Amino acid sequence: MDFKLELIGVPVSDVDRAKAFYVDQAGFVADHDAAFDGGRYVQLTPPGSACSICIGEGITQVEPGSLDLLQVVVADIESARDELVERGVDASEVKDLAWGRFVYFQDPDGNGWAVQQLPDRP
Repeated sequence: MDFKLELIGVPVSDVDRAKAFYVDQAGFVADHDAAFDGGRYVQLTPPGSACSICIGEGITQVEPGSLDLLQVVVADIESARDELVERGVDASEVKDLAWGRFVYFQDPDGNGWAVQQLPDRP
């Protein structure tokens, strides 16, 4: 049986500010934005990803900014970094590690993201 990771909750303090960051700066697609009794649910998906994130009100008890390792994978780390920086994201310089090349950034609450280019495989 397959177990596919489809959604990760990301705790934020201001849903509109976080949505604007993820859509306008990080380039995520806004899939859903709906109010429900006592809250709001916003689903956002990185381009090309099968897994989405959700932000909102009344959906998690986790402290805003407490996630420190959300990761996406790209084919070209330099192009990914350039795109993020052009969109206004404060992305780190490219870091070369044995298990890939990385760029790091944080959302407005401090939730940490890693962007990885996988190493070439023989």
